[in-house]
Amino acid sequence: MSDRDGLFAGDDPFAIARAWLAEAEKTEPNDPNAIALATVDAQGLPNARMVLLKEIEDDAFLFYTNYESVKAGEIALTNKAAFVLHWKSLRRQIRVRGVTEKEEGEKADAYYASRALQSRLGAWASQQSRPLASRRELMAEVALVTARRGVSPQRPPFWGGFRLRPLEIEFWADGAFRLHDRFRWCRDTLDAEWKIARLYP
Repeated sequence: MSDRDGLFAGDDPFAIARAWLAEAEKTEPNDPNAIALATVDAQGLPNARMVLLKEIEDDAFLFYTNYESVKAGEIALTNKAAFVLHWKSLRRQIRVRGVTEKEEGEKADAYYASRALQSRLGAWASQQSRPLASRRELMAEVALVTARRGVSPQRPPFWGGFRLRPLEIEFWADGAFRLHDRFRWCRDTLDAEWKIARLYP
């Protein structure tokens, strides 16, 4: 029997990730798709924040943001990012590192259109990551946007998706006495074969 059985079995890391997320959706009380997204600035100083993972595609992980935000600016510097998807209830996590590309097409339009109207208007109103004088100023901007954009606003040109195509994925599950199970999938390029290794805890 392969050492990589049970939770870790399979030949497709994206299928494993989708299965783990589906299981987490049954047990996590809030946002089972929340990821801690890491980037670096021009000085190499790391930055991290929580965002929502919106889709696990056949060969990528997809999330959305304001392209004028700090995170998007930092991604633009290197076209690289990393994230951790952690589920406290399952005692599992997935770590991902790789290269990024924008998703500005029909998929971004469809996801934007699926959001609540207030969220769509908020995307237009928010100058994400920039200083804001007061909550009142933000709400006034939302009111202006509502009057201007109506009940069917189009996706802002400064808002869309990022697709993270991994060069490394690590699946981690809690073990007794901190003897955790870890399997790392690595590839040198996006079209290379995956190499799988069990790691010490």
